[in-house]
Amino acid sequence: MEEDQIREALNAHWRASAIGDANAEHDIYNDDAICDYPQSGERILGRNNLQALRSHHPGKPSGFKVRRILGKGNLWITEYTITYQERSAFTISIMEFHNGKVIHETQYFADSFEAPAWRSQWVEQTE
Repeated sequence: MEEDQIREALNAHWRASAIGDANAEHDIYNDDAICDYPQSGERILGRNNLQALRSHHPGKPSGFKVRRILGKGNLWITEYTITYQERSAFTISIMEFHNGKVIHETQYFADSFEAPAWRSQWVEQTE
């Protein structure tokens, strides 16, 4: 699969995620894909389990914004924010492709925090 096709598949995946279209969201995954959540120590085995887990989330996302997508060959990274119950989580998704489908994804989630005053002279605030 060409890189422009992977990028379009990723764009379709994230658009579907943002609007809650669980079927379209999971088209990108191979049937036996693995998804890891290292921070909680969880591994989801298979596209069906991943879709079921996400479809049963008690706090459906109310916001979703892709900041950037970077990749080459079969390894792609998406940086995005997702909002659950008025709290945004900064998220990194690392996807490995094989034959045009994701075979392994690792997702990292981080909460925002207040910038400490001591470093204000060297930084500027972003959104």
